[in-house]
Amino acid sequence: MSRLEVKKTYKLYINGAFPRSESGRVYEVTDAKGNFIAHPALASRKDLRDAVVAARAAQPGWAKATAYNRGQILYRIAEMLEGRADQIAAEIAATSGATPKKAHDQLSAAIDRLVWYAGWSDKLAAAFGATNPVAGPYYNFTIPEPQGVIAVAPSDNFLAFIDAIAPVITSGNSVIALVPGASAVPAMTFAEVLATSDLPHGVINILTGSHDELAPWAASHMDIDGMDISGIAKKNRAALKEAGAENLKRIHHFDDAQTPNRIYAFMEAKTVWHPIGV
Repeated sequence: MSRLEVKKTYKLYINGAFPRSESGRVYEVTDAKGNFIAHPALASRKDLRDAVVAARAAQPGWAKATAYNRGQILYRIAEMLEGRADQIAAEIAATSGATPKKAHDQLSAAIDRLVWYAGWSDKLAAAFGATNPVAGPYYNFTIPEPQGVIAVAPSDNFLAFIDAIAPVITSGNSVIALVPGASAVPAMTFAEVLATSDLPHGVINILTGSHDELAPWAASHMDIDGMDISGIAKKNRAALKEAGAENLKRIHHFDDAQTPNRIYAFMEAKTVWHPIGV
């Protein structure tokens, strides 16, 4: 008697756990020939609220971690992703229609991106901070700090997903990734990497589903501080920026994939005055 294969149930990744969507909804992902691959969860507004609660709780502790420690953890994620390279590259190829070589190239670029941003973690104060000249017996410092909870809406591409989350967490923010389409399949395998890495639970939360549903809710949510809408269609960006204006949400889109500007875009500048002792 032949055994039945154990099929993977695709869920969400919230606060270090893999809950089913509150809505119970799923959508179908097929390969280029129309063959069934998976039924990822179709996240709801309640799932987004749960992810925001988890991200908000995790963010202060992540921000207090030393820059060196954050860089170590990003590098550890890259190490573990390298260990799952064959599986994730196969998923990228199956869901995107890319050749195995192009899928491996995309995954290698994603791993290299994590290492690149890990290297930036302990250089942010030097790159974006300053000692300011003042007319008086004071020291005046500008110190960059993370903004808080950031939502990212990447395009339907695994490398774009990594490009969106890596710079956000480098500085000490927590993130909610809104992953659309077929890229949900490799993204949820990446969530399994995160779950067994040293990354504190809640720092990265992954919701799979539709940008048309999730992005407006994220833009209008009063406890999300910023949003990367690089994967949103241009015709829909203005409406999201209008929705985000209610809480002065910082909303950006980026043309460059690998740049420190993606880190600095979601940081605040704190100015400190300190008297000079006599």
